[in-house]
Amino acid sequence: MVGAARWHDGIASGERHLSKDLFEDRVARAATAFARLGAGPGQSVAILLRNDIAFLEASLAAQRIGAYAVPVNWHFHPEEVAYVLADCDARVVVGHDDLLAALGNRLPAAAAVVAVAVSQDIRSTYRIEAGTARSGEFHDWEALLAASQPYDGPVVPQTMSMLYTSGTTGHPKGVRRAPPTPEQQQGLDEQRRLINGLEPGVRALLPGPLYHSAPNSFALRAARVADLLVVLPRFEPEAFLAAVQQHRITTLFMVPVMFVRLLKLPENVRRRYDVSSLKFVMHAAAPCPPDVKRAMIDWWGPIVWEFYGATEIGAITMISSKEWLERPGSVGKVTPGTTLKVYGDDGREVAEGEIGEVYSRVGCVPEFTYNKLPGKRAEVERNGLITCGDMGYLDPQGYLFLCDRKRDMVISGGVNIYPAEIEAVGIGIPGVKDCAVFGIPDEEFGEALLMLVEPQEGNTLEPEAVRRHLAAHLAGYKVPRRIEIRTGLPREDSGKIFKRRLREPYWETAGRRI
Repeated sequence: MVGAARWHDGIASGERHLSKDLFEDRVARAATAFARLGAGPGQSVAILLRNDIAFLEASLAAQRIGAYAVPVNWHFHPEEVAYVLADCDARVVVGHDDLLAALGNRLPAAAAVVAVAVSQDIRSTYRIEAGTARSGEFHDWEALLAASQPYDGPVVPQTMSMLYTSGTTGHPKGVRRAPPTPEQQQGLDEQRRLINGLEPGVRALLPGPLYHSAPNSFALRAARVADLLVVLPRFEPEAFLAAVQQHRITTLFMVPVMFVRLLKLPENVRRRYDVSSLKFVMHAAAPCPPDVKRAMIDWWGPIVWEFYGATEIGAITMISSKEWLERPGSVGKVTPGTTLKVYGDDGREVAEGEIGEVYSRVGCVPEFTYNKLPGKRAEVERNGLITCGDMGYLDPQGYLFLCDRKRDMVISGGVNIYPAEIEAVGIGIPGVKDCAVFGIPDEEFGEALLMLVEPQEGNTLEPEAVRRHLAAHLAGYKVPRRIEIRTGLPREDSGKIFKRRLREPYWETAGRRI
């Protein structure tokens, strides 16, 4: 059995540990500092941090003063980071010192910038050299907190984080919500307890990136209610198992690629660690191969749950291990207070077992708009319900099965990637006539990106040259793993590349119903 835990309670990351009281004091001081720097209700505090305790402190401090915490994917290319900072009108930017330095002159002139020193555990994890910050240019996080008193300002409606989703038009869109009413907040707390298994007494561990929607929601609630929250700088399979054993972890949120990597460990390594403390494991964000899920249930027991949801909507369905083993492939029944309908192309609700586009709404989740794009919501709405573009069907018992995505979004390792953004960069490469980017099966990540490039007549293109151009303008994870040069790409009557025809051969044996 698992022995005594290293820490009884609080927040921990690497060798650093804060008691609950000290953590709360630092959040309150950060709230005062943000208000003094010019942030207030309805304004934005952008957070450009890797997984770190400061990420949680800054997020909760922004909420304390009614501002929006805006997590920024630190893997973004500097141009992409700059777009988000400008789009959210950041009043304050909090970032790791080396990430801020990499932005150069792209930081917004009107924003107060606060640098967080990169801790030793993050340095060693990511092999970051010391001395990468532009010292003296920014406010220092620790000095700022030390100079601030705990916040004693007015109580204001608490916001939710404004998360950016990758955009089908080439730019990410900020999902901006109204502050929840007291009734909605009560419903949100209950849903998060149900979905994430988070309530007083649990010991939680976060291995996923805090800039993503589900890990962000998990961590912010765990920081409030869990006895202990451990934040890993990055998911590394054996180190993850060691952390579960060391801290007697009971509750986890994971994505399927983590399961894949754990199962690739040699059997003797996996059995070396005692994970018997685990009581509740939730996964989401990407399809999980059935054999992988069965193997995890065999290893950890029937404690593996799954939910299906989206940044715009919340957690739509959930399913237990027992239910899933009875209905392999299902993502479950609707969560309490959720409405879900499946519509055909004609706009009518389809019959049980018939495939259509999935629309839903979670009752306790406040209304949203896309920041500065009020008309965009109408594009994904029907009869008051919202779609993520997923195709699926309901069985007679009300269990949802997903089949395909009507739109082109690719989910690779739990990360949403929109091909249109990549194609917009690819079409600008000299000598490129057209290109198509889509997802193909990948054993580890679920899906991987394939880019087919059609050269202009008389031009010769090399995949590596295309890759270098993409890498100069896009985050690394958006650069396709495979790039192929092809002529005569099939086209629809409209002249658009017939992407479905290109994609189908790769999925014929993947077990996906289309």
